[in-house]
Amino acid sequence: MTNDKMKLPSDFMFGLATASYQIEGSTTASGRGPSIWDTFTHKKPFPIADGSTGDNATDSFRRWKSDIALLKSYGVNSYRFSISWSRIIPNGGRNDPVNQEGIRFYRDFIEELVKAGIKPCVTLYHWDLPHTLHDRYGGWLNRETVDDFVHYAKVCFQAVGDLVKHWITHNEPWIISVLGYGYGIFAPGRSSNRERSAEGDSNAEPWIVSHNLILSHAYAAKLYREEFKPTQGGSIGITLDCVWYMPYDGDSPECVQAAQRALDTRIGWFADPIYKGHYPSSLVSSLGDRLPKFTPEEIAVVHGSSDFFGLNTYTSNLVRPGGGDDFNGKVTTGFVRPDGTQLGTQAHVSWLQSYPPGFRALLNYLWKTYNKPIYVTENGFAVKDENKLSIPEAINDVDRVDYYRGYTQALLEAINVDGVDVKSYFAWSLLDNFEWADGYGVRFGVTYVDYDTQERFPKKSSRFLKEWYEEHKAS
Repeated sequence: MTNDKMKLPSDFMFGLATASYQIEGSTTASGRGPSIWDTFTHKKPFPIADGSTGDNATDSFRRWKSDIALLKSYGVNSYRFSISWSRIIPNGGRNDPVNQEGIRFYRDFIEELVKAGIKPCVTLYHWDLPHTLHDRYGGWLNRETVDDFVHYAKVCFQAVGDLVKHWITHNEPWIISVLGYGYGIFAPGRSSNRERSAEGDSNAEPWIVSHNLILSHAYAAKLYREEFKPTQGGSIGITLDCVWYMPYDGDSPECVQAAQRALDTRIGWFADPIYKGHYPSSLVSSLGDRLPKFTPEEIAVVHGSSDFFGLNTYTSNLVRPGGGDDFNGKVTTGFVRPDGTQLGTQAHVSWLQSYPPGFRALLNYLWKTYNKPIYVTENGFAVKDENKLSIPEAINDVDRVDYYRGYTQALLEAINVDGVDVKSYFAWSLLDNFEWADGYGVRFGVTYVDYDTQERFPKKSSRFLKEWYEEHKAS
């Protein structure tokens, strides 16, 4: 099938994505309480590469109307964004006061999106736990936070569920568990290196956190399906992140097994309980008692709790056995082939190279393994040294355009040639923004943000994506 004949499904969602802490700023405005990212970024010594915080971010709390105008100019039909839990319930708990100003902000924003013909795709949790819950009982380390999250979700369903038909409970629980509680480089900054388990090379905290995240997703989905879906008619699911892992040498049993182990640990850790009803056997055998167990009642709620497979993916890795730790399946990953060549173009961040065939292969793997419609909720590229360029140079983002050209082609082939049921593509990100531990030194946006003035400048990649969608959307 030629490229010009490949089309997207008629109900395909095409858009851009952001997260509340990365763009909103105004961290104390209109009754918002502090999140763990607020307190984490203000620690000394500074945990963020450039010593920055999300206090201002891209000022989108105040500039949201211009952001919607940008979205409209880019020709999207959808926008994925997250709600700040501590803007809705400043102290986070199920018995704490709800902030009506916060609800009004998101209600006004979503109403304006809908008026512009843009479908809101809402993430309830993109890593910014109300800090009070962390102080109160350890946040995600405590089962109490599961009930707090379900209550928060209910408040959101009640407030805007008549307008929102696409809900995501959690964004990338692997990152929350491993980078926040294993390596300590993301909020809340708890590190396994400080307290080892007697049973292995990583303590129990990341596994407890992940278990509670799965439960909170499942019980929020149960609530939505029972109390809101009958009248609101939406869908609810979870977004997981995954790299496509390939055997280093192509076909040796050791490398094939290592690649599967890496997939089991990165995505099966969360996907298998939700879509199959149990943890991967490789995880069970390697972790033993460190891996919490679901009760029969809990697994009945967890199994089948996502209406779709939400996927964030950026790159591919070659995999060999040995090295690593429990969080990646005890494998070594990299971009260099046996012949010394690189997989693709190197991004500004060390963990990302372009490799479109890996994207197509991952979509096929997930469709065959979990048999759920796939919503690609993040995909994007950080151009090398873009932060050092002048604005005219930065908006001519050729490497990002090349990345999107390859990945959107792989998406079309997965849909039209392979028969994979893909329902959305959200590019990361609408704006250059606060990139977590990297601060403002890394730019993923299709819009350049001058952080001194907060002025926005569309990049060439935004035009490429608009033209690609116009060419391939269903007529």
